[in-house]
Amino acid sequence: MAVDLSEKHHPVSSFLDLPKSPEEWQQYSISPEDLEFFEKNGYLAGVRVLSDEQVDILREQLARLTDASHPGHELFHEFHSNESADPDKVLFHALGAWRIEEGFHDLLWHPGWSVPASQLLGGAVRFWHDQLFCKPAKDGGVVAWHQDYSYWTRTKPMAHLTCWIALDDATAENGCIQYIPGSHEWELLPVTGLAGDMHAIQTVLNDEQKEKFKPVKIELKKGEATFHHPLLVHGSEENVSDRPRRAAVVNAFRDGTKSATDESLLEGIPAVRAGQNLTGQFFPVVIDPNVVGI
Repeated sequence: MAVDLSEKHHPVSSFLDLPKSPEEWQQYSISPEDLEFFEKNGYLAGVRVLSDEQVDILREQLARLTDASHPGHELFHEFHSNESADPDKVLFHALGAWRIEEGFHDLLWHPGWSVPASQLLGGAVRFWHDQLFCKPAKDGGVVAWHQDYSYWTRTKPMAHLTCWIALDDATAENGCIQYIPGSHEWELLPVTGLAGDMHAIQTVLNDEQKEKFKPVKIELKKGEATFHHPLLVHGSEENVSDRPRRAAVVNAFRDGTKSATDESLLEGIPAVRAGQNLTGQFFPVVIDPNVVGI
């Protein structure tokens, strides 16, 4: 059986070197203008997180993880070799890579995303869960328009944040993520599905929301990230290019977030009783600004 890296709440490899002083931590901070943009639009794009060398490490580990015979496969919370209903349009999607491969584990403590996350969430940040999204060249499927928190109502309050990190140059042609600016101010919408019909969400929008439904394509260089609010409507179209579109996603919440159910929050982990803070092995603190001095 593979070692479960969720037992380690610190970097375990040479993937990154943590800052050693408050000044080094502060180098990863985003600006007041960035914070203002996020508050208005619900997202912040183009934040450099990974070096080219780190991208190469994660790509190599990702290639192993997509193989269902990987010795750590049983540690995934979810694993979909194709979450699309169309066998000719592939969307690989999995949760739990941090438990299995060292690079994806250590990514959780990377200051390139954790420092901005602490600023955007306004406090200490705990890990929620990770995701891998892969669209192969030419026949990659869609991620339908959705709000993340519609899948996370088993936690409360809504104090979450998503960091989407490109492992390839993400373009309009290969299915980059798209946002509806300002939609983070909408109410929680009914779930209309994560794969399949890209535009199913239109059936639950009111006239005003339909009028404001103006997608913005977020093109990124490999190693760059985009952050978004848990209510921001987002999705991505097919990959029609001759290049893959791979991404690592880190989802987080502000320390103090609680369970809203007595059932297990993720497949394969112990339940946290409703009303109790999310802590422990599977929800580690990845940054506390008071501890690192920022």
